[in-house]
Amino acid sequence: MNPERQTFLSARTSDFRGIMRVKAHALLSVVMLMCGGMGTYLAFSSSEAQAQGASRRESGTIALPEPRYTGSTPVERALRERRSIRDYKDEPLTLAELSQLLWAAQGITDSRGYRTAPSAGALYPLELYVVVGNVTGLPAGVYKYRPRGHEVRRIAEGDKRSELSNAALGQASIRKGAAVLVFCAVYERTTAKYGERGVRYVHIEVGHAAQNVLLQAGALNLGAVVMGAFRDEDVKRVVRMEEDEQPLYVMPVGRK
Repeated sequence: MNPERQTFLSARTSDFRGIMRVKAHALLSVVMLMCGGMGTYLAFSSSEAQAQGASRRESGTIALPEPRYTGSTPVERALRERRSIRDYKDEPLTLAELSQLLWAAQGITDSRGYRTAPSAGALYPLELYVVVGNVTGLPAGVYKYRPRGHEVRRIAEGDKRSELSNAALGQASIRKGAAVLVFCAVYERTTAKYGERGVRYVHIEVGHAAQNVLLQAGALNLGAVVMGAFRDEDVKRVVRMEEDEQPLYVMPVGRK
């Protein structure tokens, strides 16, 4: 082969190798971009799935209207007119009224977590359920109040007032009330610090909270009554309480 021909072929071979290196680098870049994009997609999909899962877990949580901190009824008048009301009209409560009642019972009133009712050692052993039968904007069911977010979480669907009435020895006021508040306590939150004396503190505290609700109901021109006659295990079953929660009070509320 003549020298000129050999030089030409060497140059073409070098050019070909250079082109192949460029193509290889380009292909590698595309693959890396695709893998990176797929990783981003998978990460996004995972995050999205987690968010959707969290949304589903919280789908039964309902934010309540903000409570009012002023009203037209002086506390002296609410005290003077407080009565145990057992008969109610067949009319709904508004969601704002229910919100106000729950806030009066256990609402948070301070950035440090203090509530409307005093608690020994600020330990707050009380938990509050509401059995809803006739509240505008809230489907019938059993809900648990969450003071921290001023919201309720649905525990069970459907009107459970008749079942709760049966658990409370057939008291008709529970069936007639538009909503029924059920106070319970986790005694260990208080007894862990105060021992057996803590049981008394819990009972004192539920009295504070219940009186708050009675006064708030009066200020809203609603009727309410507190009841302590019921079968504990049956109330726990109807309301679906946690194992360590013990029922203390049942309080139907409705329009007078």
